[in-house]
Amino acid sequence: SDLPNPFAYLLTIHLKEGRNLVIRDRCGTSDPYVKFKLNGKTLYKSKVVYKNLNPVWDETVVLPVQSLDQKLWIKVYDRDLTSSDFMGSAFVALTELELNRTTEQVLKLEDPNSLEDDMGVIVLNLRFAAGFLLSCLILLNERCERWAPFTLGHLAVSFKCSIFLHLFIASKTSLNLGHVYVFMRSMRLSDSLRKNQLWNGLVTITLLEGKNIPGGGLAEIFILLKLGDQRYKSKTLCKSANPQWREQFDFHYFSDRKDMLDIEVWRKDNKKHEELLGRCEVDISALPMKQTNCLELPLEKHPGSLLMLIAVTPCTGVSISDLCVCPLGDPSERQQISQRYCIRNSFWNIKDIGFLQVKVLKAVDLLAADFAVFHDPFCVLELGNDMLQTHTVYKNLNPEWNKVFTFPIKDIHDVLEVTVFDEDGDKPPDFLGKVAIPLLSIRNGKQSCYTLKNKDLERASKGVIYLELDVLFNPIKASIRTFKPREKRFTEENRKFSKKILSRNVDRVKKITMAIWNTIQFLWSCFLWESTVKSVIAFVVFVVTVWTVELYMVPLALLVLFAYNFSLVTTGKVNNTQDAQASKELMGLDEDEDEDDKESEKKGLIERIHMVQEIIIAVQSILEETASFGERIKNTFNWTVPFLSVLACLVLAAATVILYFIPLRYIVLIWGINKFTKRLRNPYAIDNNELLDFLSRVPSDVQ
Repeated sequence: SDLPNPFAYLLTIHLKEGRNLVIRDRCGTSDPYVKFKLNGKTLYKSKVVYKNLNPVWDETVVLPVQSLDQKLWIKVYDRDLTSSDFMGSAFVALTELELNRTTEQVLKLEDPNSLEDDMGVIVLNLRFAAGFLLSCLILLNERCERWAPFTLGHLAVSFKCSIFLHLFIASKTSLNLGHVYVFMRSMRLSDSLRKNQLWNGLVTITLLEGKNIPGGGLAEIFILLKLGDQRYKSKTLCKSANPQWREQFDFHYFSDRKDMLDIEVWRKDNKKHEELLGRCEVDISALPMKQTNCLELPLEKHPGSLLMLIAVTPCTGVSISDLCVCPLGDPSERQQISQRYCIRNSFWNIKDIGFLQVKVLKAVDLLAADFAVFHDPFCVLELGNDMLQTHTVYKNLNPEWNKVFTFPIKDIHDVLEVTVFDEDGDKPPDFLGKVAIPLLSIRNGKQSCYTLKNKDLERASKGVIYLELDVLFNPIKASIRTFKPREKRFTEENRKFSKKILSRNVDRVKKITMAIWNTIQFLWSCFLWESTVKSVIAFVVFVVTVWTVELYMVPLALLVLFAYNFSLVTTGKVNNTQDAQASKELMGLDEDEDEDDKESEKKGLIERIHMVQEIIIAVQSILEETASFGERIKNTFNWTVPFLSVLACLVLAAATVILYFIPLRYIVLIWGINKFTKRLRNPYAIDNNELLDFLSRVPSDVQ
């Protein structure tokens, strides 16, 4: 009774199960999870139970309660890849609960905006208890090393005097009771987020081929693979009853979830109508670890089967922690991680390229969107398909997260994207800003301030974010990975027609075409003797080159070109950012033009070209690929990414030496034998083009 009322209670929630929940997925089920809210703020979020209308969570959480004159809201959602669908809510008035007594609540879910009468029920146990300050001190004692001299016995004795408690908290932590409450709530949310985000394994799936697919000879075939909320779409193949895909996909594996791998076979006819041909499931938890399993999966209720390889391997290096326990902060642990990626371990665990540590410190002066005075910001970090998230800092435009995230690096040419969102209750979060940082541009151990940009990274937004980054990687493993296919991204929304993007791609292709055309015009002018001096020099160069050239001189000439461009870059005569600035000018169209786009949409431009929209999108994509290909070749020679240019120089130097000492016929013979016997040596090999894989790592001007 001596304790202050706002901090006198702990609410223990045991979330047991749901019954007869509503369907939100097109496959006839849902992926439900639960949020608990007080005063409009999310205090706890449960794990997701996939493909189940009668989920069992069996989770317990203890929440601090400030006052009894409020309602505990229980809201259920269906997890999707891009958003969450509402499945109903219920509430419990805290004044109706008795102190120190556990009561079971069977709450009927309702949604006033839904026409469904029965949305199911949620079953949970609730219990109120006193003694919040003692619990705070116990938990703080466990988490803060400077409290080590104080034992639980000291706390229990001291608890007899509430005045001592106030003095103890003020003197030892410089926190008031409100700070303690915020700390407790943030700690609960952080623990929940950490538990739901961290994967401990990888599921590698190699989709090989289909056999006797029904209707496959009449339409194009593609495969959808789903594991939890992770989804991949295979490439679409031409009409064949036995299609060959030869594609590889990597899924995150959570050992505490009983996820089923869902595989669907779809076909698409000439009218772009999609139809489900069959499906099958694989229980990932039943497969043995650390070995490749070759499975031929028959389609349910349909003839035909799919042949694929599935391997489940453990994954390390993913973590979320506080600043005081960051992995690279401990010298012994840093030494151990550095040893793992040293040169002498280059051919051990070849897929483990490196290690990334990101300290998300704070953001300053965030954008006040929707005329809001304050925000509830949180950060999302993405590296390829890997994604982790900070906790939410409520009512703050200058949030401090002070969290450390670590990722395993699968490709040193990946880009770290850090996006700041504003939590907006039951609605999708609002975008506040974003930064993109290539891993090869990171300076280890240096705290940097990054200006937030808009979604397309074209223009600066309001606010900055403070990060400290460290990258450790093995250069030999990274080089080998460069000549292999890039990791496919999770299924994204279909690309849409954009007048701005189409105009930009046309200008990029026009620029490359004009460069080629000017070169041809120059050569033709030499033949026409428009300039006597120029034609004489060209003639002498032609005769000397044809008379003395050897095959090994071709890569040698390219090496000379690399050296020449490197000298220009180092002396400052060429600035690699010029092309980037030109691309920004192409992207940064006037606001008037953006308004014209909006007006044209209002007038129904998209509707008027609906019949040819897919053709326009295809042309837009072809133009982009063509422009990017030319720009990547140029940027390789321009030393835009020094790591890639050095790697190209090493390959050209090796090619020069090989062509000088080994006759061409032997080289061609070895190449042909390798190509003819590759499928015999490894029947499940995935074909790739090393040159195109290398160029895919070189950024285009727009990137």
